Amino acid sequence: MKLRAAGASLFALIATACATPQYAPGPQPRPGPFPSPEPPRPAPPLRLMELSELPGWRADNHAEAFAAFRATCHVAKDPGTARVCREARATPPLGAAEARHFFEARFRALGTPGEGVLTAYFAPEYEARTRPDAEFSAPVRPKPADLNGGAYAPRTEIEARPADDALAWMRPEDLFFLQIQGSGVLTFEGGRRMKALYAANNGQPFVAIANPMRERGLLARHNTSGEMIRRWLADNRGPAAEEIMRLNPRYAFFRLAPDDGKQPVGAANVPLPPGRAIAVDLAYHQPGELHWIDAEAPVLKGAFPTYRRLVTALDTGGAIKGEVRADLYLGLGPAAGAEAGRVRHTLRMYRLVPRESRP
Repeated sequence: MKLRAAGASLFALIATACATPQYAPGPQPRPGPFPSPEPPRPAPPLRLMELSELPGWRADNHAEAFAAFRATCHVAKDPGTARVCREARATPPLGAAEARHFFEARFRALGTPGEGVLTAYFAPEYEARTRPDAEFSAPVRPKPADLNGGAYAPRTEIEARPADDALAWMRPEDLFFLQIQGSGVLTFEGGRRMKALYAANNGQPFVAIANPMRERGLLARHNTSGEMIRRWLADNRGPAAEEIMRLNPRYAFFRLAPDDGKQPVGAANVPLPPGRAIAVDLAYHQPGELHWIDAEAPVLKGAFPTYRRLVTALDTGGAIKGEVRADLYLGLGPAAGAEAGRVRHTLRMYRLVPRESRP
């Protein structure tokens, strides 16, 4: 399963439109009030830099970054990065100082021109039922036998069809968010857990719902986080919420698999280390590339002020377009979801280049 294959980041919802180890995100500052605008900072220099020159480099959790790199670097296409990967895999886990020296001795950084947007995504966990009722009324549908690529029926038409083959039943707003994220974990009656894995979508364009919700006065301009959108949909479950969700004709189909407790797999076919994996536009980047992200000036209320860390390109998504564009994977469950729904930051990116390579 490709986590972002459903074709949209969580921000797209709220914007204008093996036994691989699991890693928790590094310490983050507590969310504060909506920040005041800051003066623009200079663009990344278009030259090779020492990693020590990167904004915020010294404050990163280098031991965590090394562990995530070591677990996923075998997908790198660049020969120089692949050589460094073999070194990393032959090295035992490193402490903070040793890990920082490992990266500094083997890589330099090259700024990517311009500014873009950092958003975030997560793997949700939702309640589900084996039979429908008044609350759990939305069917999790499998891929239709007549879906063979190209444009298929829009959301409104699909939802009007019988659901005799439903895999599970969910709250409508939960299913809507599951379709945005592309995968998640479902907990059934009695505690049975299953993974809902992305199978296909209907090929219709993704339409964000935040703008019409703002225009209709349903949500405040700076309070359109994923958390607030989902709360409104839940509070208005029924015709009002259905009208809003049907503004988006994109519809995702799923398959179920036993919950193995692992992080979801991204487009690079490896489990995604939380806080250390990004989805990128593969027209500009290769799977396995190392990047330094420098993101600040959040738009949404309650967001962390900055995200500065070493990450690896391990995923992609239909809403992730452009060279300076990244979607940061934050992990499983509601805490990751609450954080992801507030990420919309101005982004600068730096690609890490092996010292013996010519960019």
